[in-house]
Amino acid sequence: QVQLVESGGGLVQAGGSLRLSCAASGRTFRSVVMGWFRQAPGKEREFVAAISGSGGSTNYADSVKGRFTISRDNAKNTVYLQMNSLKPEDTAVYYCAAGWIFRATSQAFGYWGQGTQVTVSS
Repeated sequence: QVQLVESGGGLVQAGGSLRLSCAASGRTFRSVVMGWFRQAPGKEREFVAAISGSGGSTNYADSVKGRFTISRDNAKNTVYLQMNSLKPEDTAVYYCAAGWIFRATSQAFGYWGQGTQVTVSS
């Protein structure tokens, strides 16, 4: 069982930065693939980024490549999403997820956090 708690969301102006954190419970954190997804009002949940258990592999949605960075600290059971050059279209609820398969689909992740709101004003 893995429990996930996100933090770090908020309101930021376009061009600004935010860092999201996701604290995970469980002794198998370093074996788990971690991901970030987001869902804007009226839209489907979409993949943002994923990182392998060791942190050696990462994957990003095209819409965030070059602006967002996913990282993890296995000693702290925490995964991060550094978001730079934010745009109004990045506004969404951001969800942390944990799973066992390194794929960019929500079906690959079995554990989800409660979400944290990110709002980017123009």
